[in-house]
Amino acid sequence: MNTRLPARTLRWSALTLAALLSACALGPAYRRPDTPTPAAFKEAPQGDAGWFPAAPADTLERGPWWQLFGDAGLDKLVAQVEVSNQNVAAAVAAYAQARALVAQQRASLFPRIAIDGSARRSGGNGSASTGNAFQIAADASWVPDVWGALRLSVQGAQASAQASQADLAAARLSAQGELATNYFSLRDADTELGLLRRTVEGYQRAVTITRNRYDAGIAPRTDLLQAQTQLANAQADLATLVNQRAQLEHAIAVLIGKAPAEFTLPAAEWNLAVPAVPLVVPSELLQRRPDIASAERAVAAANAQIGIQRSAYFPSLNLTASFGNAASRIGDLFNASTTLWSLGLSVAQTVFDAGATRARVEGAEAARDAAVARYRQTVLTAFQAVEDQLSAARALSEQAGLRRTASEAADLTEQQLLNRYQAGQVSYTDVVTAQASALSARRTLAQVAASRQASAIALIQALGGGWHGE
Repeated sequence: MNTRLPARTLRWSALTLAALLSACALGPAYRRPDTPTPAAFKEAPQGDAGWFPAAPADTLERGPWWQLFGDAGLDKLVAQVEVSNQNVAAAVAAYAQARALVAQQRASLFPRIAIDGSARRSGGNGSASTGNAFQIAADASWVPDVWGALRLSVQGAQASAQASQADLAAARLSAQGELATNYFSLRDADTELGLLRRTVEGYQRAVTITRNRYDAGIAPRTDLLQAQTQLANAQADLATLVNQRAQLEHAIAVLIGKAPAEFTLPAAEWNLAVPAVPLVVPSELLQRRPDIASAERAVAAANAQIGIQRSAYFPSLNLTASFGNAASRIGDLFNASTTLWSLGLSVAQTVFDAGATRARVEGAEAARDAAVARYRQTVLTAFQAVEDQLSAARALSEQAGLRRTASEAADLTEQQLLNRYQAGQVSYTDVVTAQASALSARRTLAQVAASRQASAIALIQALGGGWHGE
């Protein structure tokens, strides 16, 4: 009886086997998780010429966004973040480590070849002679990626490396934004220190005037006590603000990788510019934010793990080969008669593991679901950050004009009441109240200017960085 199968049957069997193997090699198909993405930001200004759409592209360099503020001192400091900030340095090292892991995983797709050599001399009690043994061999082993587990490992490592790259961009953007915010807060402190010093000088003159009036019997002692109280409070506020400025200076030093004792930032003119920030649509935000990119790549890496764990349902194959020579003399080591070789194939299949493989697959699926949830939460948080900063920018812009009007009115009120007091027309309590209001209005005006710049920085961070490269 002829037991040979027809050629057509063999071909169909081979095709069927290949199809089954390719089907097994595929893990779950990956697609970026869906997220609720509005068509436009709720708080985006309508019809405002100061806002215009950006043209984002995630692969382009964001550029020096801090130069939008036109402050040379800030430009010099931010340039040092890239090379000296230790958090950025750690992120750079983590990215390098992730890239090395990709290379390591990719190497597992290829055979491993090793060369071994040995020399041995042996003898013993009662033996007439001693003997030598020399051996050299080349060994090769290869685990064929039949089920795709190794390729999925490479894909997962690549996704993790891309996530590390996004983490590096996020760390860089965070350090740059924190430095810029601290810098403008320090410039605000310089401005308020100037206001307080001038105010203290004015209060000292007021104390002198009030003491003269008290000594002349024109003013009661309570006027002098009020003037002295107001002067002491202003001096205390001045000391507090000096401490706040020092702490901001220390924070900037650490951000640029220096010990606070090695860094001093002298007072300088404050550029109050608040740049118009280009606005993107919400769907483009998903391409720009490095934290979103990192979270999405984490989902891809978790998805690859499912396929890797599923591959444990199928047999593992290992191919081995060895070729070498063995002889008792070195001169005979490479003779053809001493050649040894071997080829081997091993197959291993887990028959029973009490559901451990199934549990690992389910665990990988749960990890993927958790990564999806974190990704969606990151997207929602990003939308919230943009909306918050758009709302804050609009409110602070309105406040700036109103605070300026209030400060100018408070200054006039202070001067008029001081003149009327010297003429004996009002009590000193009215003067104290007017002076306190004027000082508060001046400081609030400076703080609003700093808040507007901080809000612009936060909006740039929320949008994922600058646009110069685009």
